[in-house]
Amino acid sequence: MIEILDNLDVLSQPHLDLTTVEMDGIALGAPATSVPRRSIIQAHSSVVAQYRGGTDIGSEYYDADGRRLTLDEVVNHAARSDGFLYCADKLTYKVRAGTVVGFTIYGPHLSHFAHLTSYEELLAAFGRPDQAHEDEAYGDLMGYDNYYWGAQKHVRWDAWDHRVSLINLGAFEGNTGP
Repeated sequence: MIEILDNLDVLSQPHLDLTTVEMDGIALGAPATSVPRRSIIQAHSSVVAQYRGGTDIGSEYYDADGRRLTLDEVVNHAARSDGFLYCADKLTYKVRAGTVVGFTIYGPHLSHFAHLTSYEELLAAFGRPDQAHEDEAYGDLMGYDNYYWGAQKHVRWDAWDHRVSLINLGAFEGNTGP
């Protein structure tokens, strides 16, 4: 297995066999319960009807009846069913039917690509995407979402900060084509 975090260059490959990679020791197809509990700081699952949180505000989860849920309850539900497990080290695992089906990398891990300072440099390093979407808000270009179907990968270019801001692999919308 190729550990992505030890070999971030593998993320720039336009074709990637996802059965050969793992993120922080977790492979796609692994049980979601194998994600180290101590690293999970937030979770999302269908048991959550209302969420409150943000900068300097602790996360609060509530079910459909208004009962407050603990983080452990939400993590347990997500790990057994569908949802997301967010880790302190800026890694996220997407879960479907209790199985890890996707990875997201953001934050300091992506400083590996800090030498890319323009969208054109990103295209030279990662190749032309199978599909690209411009993200605009109020007439301003916010970034580009590039999809590489041969790697089941989404690479987000932040046009304001001139950097790669997110890479996800696996079962995310857009990663496998139309």
